[in-house]
Amino acid sequence: MGSVVYCQQCGGETEQQERDGRLRPVCTRCGRVTWFDPRLAVAVVIERHNSVLLGKRGPGVRAPGLWGLPAGFVERGEVVEAAAVREVREETGLDVAVGAIQDVVSYEGESVVLLVFAATEVAGEPAPGDDLVEIGWFSLDSLPPLAFVHDRSIIEAHLGANREPAED
Repeated sequence: MGSVVYCQQCGGETEQQERDGRLRPVCTRCGRVTWFDPRLAVAVVIERHNSVLLGKRGPGVRAPGLWGLPAGFVERGEVVEAAAVREVREETGLDVAVGAIQDVVSYEGESVVLLVFAATEVAGEPAPGDDLVEIGWFSLDSLPPLAFVHDRSIIEAHLGANREPAED
């Protein structure tokens, strides 16, 4: 952690100490460990004609200028499916319904756990909103520079699972 973390119990400064096999902020005054919970986010794969809808990320967000799936953070107390629907509406103007969780993306050192959904119904015409400056439909063969390493594998898994089998 690059910034100072203050104890949630007494307000004292913390220092990095090994606890449970990891470096964690520990209060120098009262000894309380500060536990950092992961952030929960959702992403939605919206497919049309073997292409997916991606948004170009605007300034002031992680990975600006790169493209990604409609996604965002789940708010405290919000049902994850409702968060997915809300994020799509905020970023693309589309109304969607989502099915079951398609994937969970989590890896060492990343503070965000991502739940991936597929849109099962889509209504409206897409237009960029919220953190996006542009949106477009992309096939697997024409993907733009992606914001996150996991986006390509999510898209490949989705499009691969939904491809029509080749006729002999």
